[in-house]
Amino acid sequence: MVAHTQEQFDLFISQLRETNATLDFYCDFSKIANNVAEIEISLNTLNYLIGKEDLRAAVQSLWDRDKRVFEVMDILIATRKKDCKKYIDNDGSMHSIHSLFSSVDGVMKFIESTGLDKVFRNKEVKDLVDYVFGVETGLDTNARKNRSGDITETLVARIFDNSGICYREQVSSKEFPAISDVLGADQKVFDFVITTHCKTYLIEVNFYSSGGSKLNEVARSYTDLAPKINGVPEFEFVWITDGEGWNSAKNKLEEAFAAIPSIYNLTTISEFISKI
Repeated sequence: MVAHTQEQFDLFISQLRETNATLDFYCDFSKIANNVAEIEISLNTLNYLIGKEDLRAAVQSLWDRDKRVFEVMDILIATRKKDCKKYIDNDGSMHSIHSLFSSVDGVMKFIESTGLDKVFRNKEVKDLVDYVFGVETGLDTNARKNRSGDITETLVARIFDNSGICYREQVSSKEFPAISDVLGADQKVFDFVITTHCKTYLIEVNFYSSGGSKLNEVARSYTDLAPKINGVPEFEFVWITDGEGWNSAKNKLEEAFAAIPSIYNLTTISEFISKI
């Protein structure tokens, strides 16, 4: 028996949202501040270079005092030591950027080849701590993709909270022997579990703002998973998903929609709340 009609699926697709982003999605300022704080002393020391005409003499002076301060200079070009970024030398050989910070000559090569010499001499940057805060803010945009899933879970949790629904997060299927038995080797950690007087709901939550092969895999996986869980008395699989990325995997989502009775988006989640 088909879980939903074509009309219901078309409505579901029309409700998909462009974004799940709240304002705190764009920048994690706590993480940015912590990253800057870890190297703040070295950055304050490197401020000595700002405005110096004779940069080599200034670098030599800092080197003689504490050469370790140069180990953080890679962040000035938006890279980090842990990233092990490389560069190609004039002779075509490849080197680690961080290897330049093992000598005064190397530091000067880094400063002059990157253009930082002009930045320092012309005082285009007034304070390296503030400058690096900006760099870290830019680098943090790369983490947005990882935060997207967390934000959706936070949003759903807030909806549950506002509705007075008790739930648990990140619950292993191994907590439920009957479910563990039917899943076999394919054990899962569910985003949410809600237990009522008559049924336990095992809930997965995701959001896809863009397409990709992963969406097909997810839809196929949940299409297989739902009947296994729903076949166990007093358990039900619930999938809350949204995002315009599903338009690129519409066929697979339609198959899942026909096979999974409890599938909701951020618009229809109110129907699930009414149900429980």
